[in-house]
Amino acid sequence: MISSVRGIVGYADQDSVVVEVGGVGLTVAVTPDVARSARVGEPLFLHTSLIVREDALSLVGFEARDELTTFLLLVGVTGVGPKSALGVLSAMSVDQIATAVAAEDDAPFRRVSGIGPKTAKLIVLHLTGKVIAPAVASRAASVTDNRADAVTAALTGLGWPERHAAEVAAAVLEDAAAEASVQDLLRRALAELGPARKEPLRG
Repeated sequence: MISSVRGIVGYADQDSVVVEVGGVGLTVAVTPDVARSARVGEPLFLHTSLIVREDALSLVGFEARDELTTFLLLVGVTGVGPKSALGVLSAMSVDQIATAVAAEDDAPFRRVSGIGPKTAKLIVLHLTGKVIAPAVASRAASVTDNRADAVTAALTGLGWPERHAAEVAAAVLEDAAAEASVQDLLRRALAELGPARKEPLRG
């Protein structure tokens, strides 16, 4: 498996680049955005996937790791080949794909050449739970931050130094289930602090 390519751009057209690596020119299929940004004679790094077929070997490359991950998810959908998957990522960003999947909206996928209505529905079904829309990720991060802050504030109110309280809150949150409540986290934090407490309570 060729997981990445780093070298000098030898050539670029609309949907591929040639990357010179150790005197060997590797042709890599890319999105139009990558092809347009590639400059002959300049360095280029791509995350890649080697596509193996009976009659050919081909490389597909992306500048961002999450694009490659999404590409691999797409080619796992029945009826979606490497060319169609690359077409999806040429037409839509990873965030746009995740947002469409979260909304169960297959229309953006149907607008991609080579993707029919049935395949578009399969893409949404297959990617559900595997890609996270930005808004959902932002809400999750906010909830996480709020819970950590709440536990830290509670521990500080009970007398532990703020820095120590924040460290314990973060550690407990990292190990806890996503749905754990502030009360659950506080109980765990107190269990951690109780037996091993080195900092005396104030007052």
